[in-house]
This record gives sequence, structure tokens and C-alpha cells, in this order.
Amino acid sequence: MLGMLVGATIDREDGDSGIEGAITGYLAEGALKIVAPLVVTFAIGWGVQFLARRAVEALTGEDAAATE
Repeated sequence: MLGMLVGATIDREDGDSGIEGAITGYLAEGALKIVAPLVVTFAIGWGVQFLARRAVEALTGEDAAATE
């Protein structure tokens, strides 16, 4: 709902009716609801593996990413 209002307001500033902006805002808001949790999940997963790698390096004294 907020995306529709913001989109309509921006579109009206350009002299348009606001309908196109409302539709664009609605679609952007929907996409954000899908993408935001994925980004957060990716960030948490990356942080966990980064800290796990650092823990292995601290315990073994070797580079955890090195494969020989």
C-alpha cells in the first residue's frame, strides 16, 4: 500500500495521473517483500560460514580455504 502511494505521488509530480506510478510502486513493494528475506538469509549464511572458516583457521593455524 505504501509503495502505491509513494509511486502515485512521484508520478503526479511529473504531471501524470499517478496510475502508472501507483502500479509501479505496488510491483516494487511486492518484489521487495520477496527479495528482502532472501538477502537477509544469504547475509546470515555468509556470516556463519565466514566465522566457521575463521574458527578453523584459528584452531589449526592453516588456511581453511586452501586445498592441496
